[in-house]
Amino acid sequence: MTTEVLVLFYSCHGATEHMANLIARGVEEVDGTQAKIRTVPTISTVCEAIEDDIPESGALFASTEDLENCDGLVMGSPTRFGNMAAPLKYFLDGTSNLWLSGALIGKPAAVFTSTSSLHGGQETTLTSMMLPLLHHGMLLTGLPYSEAALLATQSGGTPYGASHLAGVDNARKLDKHESALCLALGKRVAGLAQKLA
Repeated sequence: MTTEVLVLFYSCHGATEHMANLIARGVEEVDGTQAKIRTVPTISTVCEAIEDDIPESGALFASTEDLENCDGLVMGSPTRFGNMAAPLKYFLDGTSNLWLSGALIGKPAAVFTSTSSLHGGQETTLTSMMLPLLHHGMLLTGLPYSEAALLATQSGGTPYGASHLAGVDNARKLDKHESALCLALGKRVAGLAQKLA
């Protein structure tokens, strides 16, 4: 039986998407586990219109069924004033049917983010994504300090989850420590999902 971990993200400039792909690679390094990468559509400030169901490129849009059917979840967003981006929050706000049915209770989850500045709210963004997952009854995991990159990083990476410092122009690539922590987070959730499935 294959264990499926949903890697759900929103990305504007590509850094969060790159992190999602590394996390998915980490998930798939665990035998018997596959990653399902999904994103959420942007939202309009004018009305509640969303983009077409099938993006021209990149990850497919997530559905609540993707959440319901996963064995584990790793969720990511760029930072918006120390909080998750509105498109991801909008998607999560539409999951009350899963909350009512208890569909996510007991499933492992983790979070990741990318910021433009070093003190731009990495940890508060991570905790903002944790709150709805706690309400869903998910089992949150972070990164333990046994991960050597967590002690060596000078940019992104926290015990709350993987993070990345993209720079004010969003041009800074993930360094070796940030990349290692993305892989480690994917492996961690995949291993927990297998044990709990």
